[in-house]
Amino acid sequence: MTDLVIIGGGPAGMSAAAAAWECGIRDILILEREECLGGILQQCIHNGFGLHRFGEELTGPEYAWKYQQLIEKYRIPVKYKTMVLSLSPDREITATNEEDGIFSVRARTVILAMGCRERSRGALNIPGTRPAGIYSAGTAQKLVNRKGFMPGRKVVILGSGDIGLIMARRMTLEGAEVKAVCELMPYSGGLARNIKQCLEDFHIPLKLSHTVVQIQGRERLRGVTVARVDAQRRPLPETAEYIPCDTLLLSVGLIPENELSLQAGIRMDPVTGGAVVDQDRQTSLAGIFACGNVLHVHDLVDYVSLEAETAGRAAAACLAGTLSRECCLPVSTDGRIRYVVPQTITRREDCTLYFRVADRYRNVKINVVGDGRVLHSVKKPKTAPGEMESILLKKELLTGINELKLELEEQSSCPS
Repeated sequence: MTDLVIIGGGPAGMSAAAAAWECGIRDILILEREECLGGILQQCIHNGFGLHRFGEELTGPEYAWKYQQLIEKYRIPVKYKTMVLSLSPDREITATNEEDGIFSVRARTVILAMGCRERSRGALNIPGTRPAGIYSAGTAQKLVNRKGFMPGRKVVILGSGDIGLIMARRMTLEGAEVKAVCELMPYSGGLARNIKQCLEDFHIPLKLSHTVVQIQGRERLRGVTVARVDAQRRPLPETAEYIPCDTLLLSVGLIPENELSLQAGIRMDPVTGGAVVDQDRQTSLAGIFACGNVLHVHDLVDYVSLEAETAGRAAAACLAGTLSRECCLPVSTDGRIRYVVPQTITRREDCTLYFRVADRYRNVKINVVGDGRVLHSVKKPKTAPGEMESILLKKELLTGINELKLELEEQSSCPS
């Protein structure tokens, strides 16, 4: 029996392990399917990491190395090249690797930190042939940054998620010509700073309300046809435009890797794609916690680490028998706010709610409504779906409340 097993050795898994160790837990095991710790950070060689967590600007590998040093310092064991095959409701984990074959681990507590995978072309149903030259943005990033291979020279990017924006800049710096970044929605899905630094500074056109409607080429991609879409996101044939290219990069969203969570019977949130959790990041199954991108997609790795530390400390409290549940306050949202994490509050203590809006708004007021009355309000000059927001709830507000709801009071919509 192992006290704590952490599935995933990326930034969330390492942060959770370090936090649990600092709370006195010594029997910890990390299961990582790659050959090194760090997860996606190892291929994110651009800077911009660590400003909130460490107060300095780091590259992805530098950020990961800070936590790798902690794992080594604390001598927390890690099983590399290990694929977890199943997780049972009673926290029995079945995994496999080259050294141990198929093996099982019984855990008193489990932290899920498996991260995300990218949505592929198969999920988009783009008409056309299946030539070489079509990659997810993350795959292209790994090829360029870790393998030293250039996927192509004339590039179109579909989707304006942060990885796609960063790869637009990276491909340009490596000598490729990025013809356009096409985005189905009337707004970008990435951070405002990435739009400025990766597209505008390099004069790369961003085609909002556009999508790829046809792929041309047999052995190798020859070009794509893009078209504007209407309010229902249906392509307008009269706006079709052919763009010659040899590479199409897809940056069309991330999917939390929750097959193990579903297998264990954990209650899931249909909007986030992750587990339903309380403020300790404990799932519907006692002793199983979730954090990082497997819970909900984050903008900044700094927030992943902070959330994972919460889960690590909570797992330690669970092992010590001090993780209390005083109440069960459900937290819901209106239509203008897409989701909120955590979805339940189990103790009347200070709690930070993280959420994303459904559209772009200016001059809005976020209201925390408890049992039908406004408990707290925060004004924000603007909000966008691509940027996660947060609001701090003081414990005084939760006294005598049975349910909470986040509502967005709209002053004016952003122009398209």
